[in-house]
Amino acid sequence: MADDRTEHILDAALTAFCQYGYGKTTMQDVARAAGMSRAALYLHFASKEDLFRAGSRRAHSRALGEVDTALTQQGDVLSRIDAAVTAYFGGLLTQISSSVHGGEVLDASLDVAGDIVSEAHAALVARLASALHTAAAAGEVQFSTSDATAEDIVLLLLAVADGLKKTSADPQLREQRKALFLRLVTAGIAPMRQPPTESNAP
Repeated sequence: MADDRTEHILDAALTAFCQYGYGKTTMQDVARAAGMSRAALYLHFASKEDLFRAGSRRAHSRALGEVDTALTQQGDVLSRIDAAVTAYFGGLLTQISSSVHGGEVLDASLDVAGDIVSEAHAALVARLASALHTAAAAGEVQFSTSDATAEDIVLLLLAVADGLKKTSADPQLREQRKALFLRLVTAGIAPMRQPPTESNAP
């Protein structure tokens, strides 16, 4: 099937990009990795840029699917959002992060497929904010407590998740700091308890 062949080509392309870096990878490298001729590869993709963009679009689509799955799991809303963010970036970076050319491939993502990255990021924010809105409607959280919107909170969570990667090489320490931050956010958006009135006071 054509879709199976496309998937195979994109898998081969990712392997090639991780092996050689975006700049040095040629269509011949991808064709060789896919076990096909360069002419056959050009029947599917007109250029290395088109191939890279298709791979980026697939990767982000899969990552958003992981987000949707994580948000349907059991647990409080911030725990589910944390799991969703971890799944999103983990899915995008798993193979790239193990490559010596990972940084270059990430840079290429912004240069060659920046619009795809931006659209996926906006979709991620929308999904996470929607989870917060649902939790607010159920009385689990309250935005007025912190004078923030769901989108504000999501963007802050994403910024902290990104920033923590640069604070320490120790993953355990990063997890501890993230857990502390999530506790602070949880306290900041917890629904305010109504003080007892004379009629229901003990």
